[in-house]
Amino acid sequence: MAVWIQAQQLQGDALHQMQSLYVALQDAIDLENPQEEFKAKRLLDSLIQELQNKAEHQVGEDGFLLKIKLGHYASQLKSTYDRCPLELVRCIKHILYTEQRLVREATNSSSPVGGMMDSMSQKYQQINQAFEELRLLTQDTENDLRKLQQNQEYFIIQYQESLRIQAQLTSLATLPPADRQLREPALLSKRATVEAWLTREANTLQKYRLDLAEKHQKTLQLLRKQQTIILDDELIQWKRRQQLAGNGGPPEGGLDILQSWCEKLAETIWQNRQQIRRAEHLRQQLPIPGPIEELLNELNSTITDIISALVTSTFIIEKQPPQVLKTQTKFAATVRLLVGGKLNVHMNPPQVKATIISEQQAKALLKNENTRNDSSGEILNNNCVMEYHQTTGTLSAHFRNMSLKRIKRSDRRGAESVTEEKFTILFESQFSVGGNELVFQVKTLSLPVVVIVHGSQDNNATATVLWDNAFAEPGRVPFLVPDKVLWPQLCDAINMKYKAEVQSNRGLSEENLVFLAQKAFSSSSNNPDDYRSMTMTWSQFNRESLPGRNFTFWQWFDGVMELTKKHLKPHWNDGAILGFVNKQQAQDMLMSKPNGTFLLRFSDSEIGGITIAWVAENPNKAGERMVWNLMPYTTKDFTIRSLADRISDLNHLLFLYPDRPKDEVFSKYYTPPLSKAVDGYVKPQIKQVVPEFATANPDPASGNPTYMDHGASPAPVNHPHPYSIYPPMSDSMLDADGDFDLDDTMDVARHVEELLRRPVESQWGGQQS
Repeated sequence: MAVWIQAQQLQGDALHQMQSLYVALQDAIDLENPQEEFKAKRLLDSLIQELQNKAEHQVGEDGFLLKIKLGHYASQLKSTYDRCPLELVRCIKHILYTEQRLVREATNSSSPVGGMMDSMSQKYQQINQAFEELRLLTQDTENDLRKLQQNQEYFIIQYQESLRIQAQLTSLATLPPADRQLREPALLSKRATVEAWLTREANTLQKYRLDLAEKHQKTLQLLRKQQTIILDDELIQWKRRQQLAGNGGPPEGGLDILQSWCEKLAETIWQNRQQIRRAEHLRQQLPIPGPIEELLNELNSTITDIISALVTSTFIIEKQPPQVLKTQTKFAATVRLLVGGKLNVHMNPPQVKATIISEQQAKALLKNENTRNDSSGEILNNNCVMEYHQTTGTLSAHFRNMSLKRIKRSDRRGAESVTEEKFTILFESQFSVGGNELVFQVKTLSLPVVVIVHGSQDNNATATVLWDNAFAEPGRVPFLVPDKVLWPQLCDAINMKYKAEVQSNRGLSEENLVFLAQKAFSSSSNNPDDYRSMTMTWSQFNRESLPGRNFTFWQWFDGVMELTKKHLKPHWNDGAILGFVNKQQAQDMLMSKPNGTFLLRFSDSEIGGITIAWVAENPNKAGERMVWNLMPYTTKDFTIRSLADRISDLNHLLFLYPDRPKDEVFSKYYTPPLSKAVDGYVKPQIKQVVPEFATANPDPASGNPTYMDHGASPAPVNHPHPYSIYPPMSDSMLDADGDFDLDDTMDVARHVEELLRRPVESQWGGQQS
């Protein structure tokens, strides 16, 4: 504790080093990747080194004791984790997660979501109260069982006494009549007394047995109820959160609380099972006619069902395999048995096998039809032994290097494509509890996976997974989902996905969602209420192309997400990108603003494109203003020059809609000016030019256009081909949608690449190197 207090008081570089250790633990090391062991080893060595350094600097009497302790800790860390450094990371991550959860829960109690936390606390309190009631009931039946055993033992002693008296009476036959008459009355009286007591006590024992059985029935009834709450409510909700996390929802949270509940269930079930078996042993030891035999059989059957349900339901997938699974690519997964430690399953570590099966095979499996040895492909490295982690009390199997070698597809239905076909990874194992008293075959299915063989299929496969994760019902037949959903439901799903992919708290606004509804339903209504009761089918989502386009609604939306994620994230977070605005809306918005006002909107006609629209004078008609649209930028363009730099290049762009000076918004993202020539070489620089606006807003200092920064150039530089713009809609250069041909974009990109590949001397008029 003294070390921790000192650690909290660290300053400067020492504090920075400690913080870096925590960051490395939380973010840098992937426990499922064996190649990360090197990082974990380096972290362990750094931690040991820090302890040793700290020990060396201790002085004085107190410092001497602390020096010994720190040295001991360093040695202990090395001896314990040197061969398995990932275990240290796993242990500390577990501690950190628990600390964060406790802090979060304490913080949330006074936050706006305090009501939800109060509700959770109330639920947790009810569960804990039920466990306390079960503990008291189990303790009560334990006391009753001991009392029953004591009474039965005394009954057996008295029964033996009655047999001894009967033997004495039998032996009287050999005595003379006088002696027999003298001794027989006393023995007969004694026998009658004992037999009367035995009769009464037999009835009492029977009543004790029936009372005990009734108490066990009550306990098992409460156990079933408690287990239903934990397995069918809490665990199912955790699995649902895990499924939504696949769509970008909040993390499903740890399993520590669930495991503690399941372990309490296992402990209580096992105690009651042992009590019922002891009661059965007492009945066999002293059979008394009555209904107790049938009652005990029912209790034994019930308790076995309960523990079987607990064990099979708590064999879960802690880390799901990727839901878009590419063949010949390494992937990982983790399965865990929540009651493994409490039932001592780890004493004989079970092996888990992973198999990929089809949707039809999954249906047959859940119907208990014979599907043994059925699979739909071959997974390499698909066997793993469950390991028990003493520090966290978890029993789990970490599949780190699985790879799908091949896949066997089924016949597709109708218009279904390969990216709509769902598979699942089946994890199965067998283990025994209670010294082989009970043997369990356990199986669990992963979330649906879509198998692809090429990256070009990822887009459509992700659509299948998104729809399934969002709209799957608990307990469904694999892997049925509704064919159509309400538009607000779909909005929730794509908004969740968008925020996760772009890693932004700025989600889709109501205006953005109206724009998407207009695109999805080919509607012109701007009223959100008009769409609340509308439904969207799977075919509309990602099977049928949008009117007049060669791509689906999802393909367009996914292109926007990818572009924003890779190149536009900071600008989206800053609110600089309106994005979801069509061409007519942009024109209406800009025409009321001063010349040079511009906005950024996603291209309607191109997947993953963004364009700049701005208002300026019509060069062909004095006194008339018009809105211009720059040819859409795509990922290929932004790999050459960033959006901020392109906006900086275009001096006719003055104000970001509605009225923000562009440098105020984008200057922090501009690329710094190039350095001067080094050793006679200068670097070429690419800048964007729009010819029609080349003389607009010249540099006031020089009086010259600023398309290209000449820097230290000794000679004029040839500019790359300028970008084109959208002229007025009547111009014959435009296609029917008012967009330029993609080939023009490629020509520009090729020219830029060619320019960058040229030798420096050829660009600078043959300057000597």
